[in-house]
Amino acid sequence: MTESTLIAGGTDTPFVIAGRTLRSRLMVGTGKYRSPDEMVRALDASGAEVVTVAVRRVDLNRSSDDGVLPHLDPTRYFLLSNTAGCYNAADAVRYARLARAAGFNEWVKLEVIGDQDTLLPDTAALLEATRTLVSDGFVVLAYTNDDLITALRLEDAGAAAVMPLASPIGSGLGLLNPYSIRTIKHRLSVPVIVDAGVGTASDACITMEQGVDGILMNTALAAADDPVRMAHAMRLAVDAGRQAHLAGRMPRREVAVPSSPSLGMLE
Repeated sequence: MTESTLIAGGTDTPFVIAGRTLRSRLMVGTGKYRSPDEMVRALDASGAEVVTVAVRRVDLNRSSDDGVLPHLDPTRYFLLSNTAGCYNAADAVRYARLARAAGFNEWVKLEVIGDQDTLLPDTAALLEATRTLVSDGFVVLAYTNDDLITALRLEDAGAAAVMPLASPIGSGLGLLNPYSIRTIKHRLSVPVIVDAGVGTASDACITMEQGVDGILMNTALAAADDPVRMAHAMRLAVDAGRQAHLAGRMPRREVAVPSSPSLGMLE
């Protein structure tokens, strides 16, 4: 069973970004693993198709076994460069172009950080970089905060997907504002992929229950005691959360309601 197929009751709508149909709604990063072998096994266990690479933090020399890239099979994974570590629009644009020149595709996960302590995005610089890169032919997936207005402006600027945070990068705090995430998903036409803050499988499941199109995570896998097992758990949780959203949860009530009918009971 793929992540887009229901156990019963039909099939899910396809997960499509910029005309590309993706089979998995889980995207994963490649940083912070204890070894390349551990990274490869975790990626395999996650079932992810899209894998991100921080171009400012990795060796772009594909012939060096010490780097990340030689261990990523481009026939198996869709490599998504990201601009992690960039604190202004000019740097983000420059590193996106560097990745493309180094052999990456024209997709980029765009990050422009505004504060070093919280790693929250600089939304003005993010919008500026989005417009520049879109005009330069890039497919931009924009990491942002959970603010609806910024999300709408990113969509207007040409972002192919908007990626609001669940909570700050690397915090593992889980989804702090479900209402904001649901609102962004409801209002946008482009895919909404939650990025940052998911810490464990229950976080992933709750996030997907909000109706978002997917999740991107890194630290939750790499910092787990057993990254491979956590990656497998996240794979199951993303699928379970998606199916729960499609199923439609029961109403919340403040009173108990019998699960069996009261009429026709034996005396």
